[in-house]
Amino acid sequence: MSDQLEGVALVTGGGRGIGASIARELADAGMKVAVTGRTAEQVSAVAAEIDGLALTGDVSVADDVERWVATTEERLGPIDLLAANAGIGIRDGATWELPVEEWWRVQEVNVLGVHLTVRSVVPLMLERERGRIVITGSGAAYLPGSRGTAYSASKAAVCRYGETLANELAGRIPVFFFSPGLVRTEMTDRFGDDAPWTPPELAPQLVRVLASGRADALAGRYIHAEHDDIEDLIGRADQIVADDLNAIRLRR
Repeated sequence: MSDQLEGVALVTGGGRGIGASIARELADAGMKVAVTGRTAEQVSAVAAEIDGLALTGDVSVADDVERWVATTEERLGPIDLLAANAGIGIRDGATWELPVEEWWRVQEVNVLGVHLTVRSVVPLMLERERGRIVITGSGAAYLPGSRGTAYSASKAAVCRYGETLANELAGRIPVFFFSPGLVRTEMTDRFGDDAPWTPPELAPQLVRVLASGRADALAGRYIHAEHDDIEDLIGRADQIVADDLNAIRLRR
């Protein structure tokens, strides 16, 4: 039986793609959900569908993020879960030929955006002594494929950020980072029909489990929505921690 949840979730990048699916899953589980994004029409549509709160703005702008958090807490209640999902890719092209501002924009959204949301919610969670953070990472963090240096560098940074943050908050606020797999979205559709697409329901289902608290012992571990069986990982959590498994490591 699927986990039933309560409380409030803030989902960044929730107007489309993986973020929208996460917002729907959490609402289905019983949470009140604030949906954020830059495109008002998309954010409003998802929020209306799940009876959630629509918040428009830019995740890389501190004032927007702080407004989202304040409005969510005022309208829905204390934030129990941050799903830091907002992310962008970049157009095709050689790294050295891309405009610097385009390359850097990926870092602003994918890395700074995570940090701004984290720094806005963590003090509130610590004060209340409850809360969880789930960060959408990517296999691009450790697979030097064809996604370009901007995206891969941003996801490597986000995964290391999540692991380090989990260490900082150990015993207080569980922090998770995960790969959703190759989910077909507007950003990835260019890979074509023959790509090894991941079923789109797996990432939202994983976030639902992480939000439940049943996987808290796995905080700071790298989890793949398709290649890892989360129930198996929960059952082996002590071994995983003791042997330092599910971690992006150089082993000699």
